[in-house]
Amino acid sequence: MNQFDIFFYEAFEEEAPALRRHLDPAWRAGFTPQTIQETGDTAPPAPVISIRTQSVIPPAWAAKLRGIQTRATGYDHIIAFQRAAKNFPPCGSLPKYCGRAVAEHAAMMMLALLRRLPRQIEQFNRFHRDGLTGREVQYKTLLVAGAGDIGGHIANIGRGLGMNVLAADIVHRHFNLHYLTLDEGIRVADVIVCSMNLTSENLGLLGYDRLRRARPGCIFINVSRGEISPPEDLERLLDENILGGVGLDVFEDEPGLATALRQPHENDAPAYEAVRTLRERDDVILTPHNAFNTVESTERKSLESARELAHFFAHEKFATPVSI
Repeated sequence: MNQFDIFFYEAFEEEAPALRRHLDPAWRAGFTPQTIQETGDTAPPAPVISIRTQSVIPPAWAAKLRGIQTRATGYDHIIAFQRAAKNFPPCGSLPKYCGRAVAEHAAMMMLALLRRLPRQIEQFNRFHRDGLTGREVQYKTLLVAGAGDIGGHIANIGRGLGMNVLAADIVHRHFNLHYLTLDEGIRVADVIVCSMNLTSENLGLLGYDRLRRARPGCIFINVSRGEISPPEDLERLLDENILGGVGLDVFEDEPGLATALRQPHENDAPAYEAVRTLRERDDVILTPHNAFNTVESTERKSLESARELAHFFAHEKFATPVSI
C-alpha cells in the first residue's frame, strides 16, 4: 500500500508551502525538491505523481500509476514519456499560470542585455565606464517567435515599452498582432524572443543557419525550450558579431545539465559542456529555468495544481489533459 495519495517531485522551497495551503487536507501528500532520477526511486511513491520539467519518468512506472501531473505549461517531457511507455495513465498540465511571469523575465533579460548590465556590474569594481554604452528599447523591433499565451504577454510588454512588435506563429491567436513569417521577422528584428512550444518539427529551428540572417547586434532570448536554439550555434553567432547578446532560461537536455551543475564532478555531461563557455561571457545571461518563478505565479500554480488534482480524483481524468 502506498504511503501517499499524491507525491510532488521538484517542489522547490517556496512552492511546497503554497501547495500545502491549497491541497485537500484529506490527501496524503509527499514532497521532495529532487527530480525522480535524483531521488533514486525505483517505484512510484504514490499512485499519482506531480513533476515539473526536469524529472524523467521511467516508462516502467506507467503501469503502476493512476495519473501524472506536470506543473508546467510545456509538456514535451510528458509526450516523450508517453511515446516510450505506450500504455500510460491520464496526464495533465497547467497551461496558463505563468504567462505574465515568463514574459516579464524575458523583458528583464532584453533590457539587461541592451544596456550591457553584466558588464556594468563587473566594471563597477573599478568604476570603469568604457565599453558600457547600451541601447534604448523604444522604437526597436521585437519579434515574438511563438505567440501563444506567454508570447501574447511578451507582445503587450513590448508595446508598453514603445517597441514595434511583430509575431511569427503558425496559429494567429491575437487579433492585435502583426504576423509575418519567421524568416521575415528575423531579418528586421532588433530583439527576438522565442516562446514557442517544443515539437518534433521545430528542433533546432532557431539555430545558426536561420539566425545568421538576423540584423547585426540583434538580441536573442529563449524562454521556451533549449532544444529550439542549440547553444553552440548561439556562441558562434556571438563570436561572429551577428548576435549582440543572448539570454537563456532554458537549455538542451535540461535534466542532464541540472545534474551536472549540481554535481560539478560529473560535469563531463554534453549538456554541461554546451553552455560552459557561454556562462563566462558578459554578453550572455543564463538563468536556471526560473522565468515562471514569482510569488504571484507560484500561488497561481499551486492553486491550479490543487484544482486539477481535485478534478482528477473526482473523475479519473485531468481538466487539462495531455496526450499524444
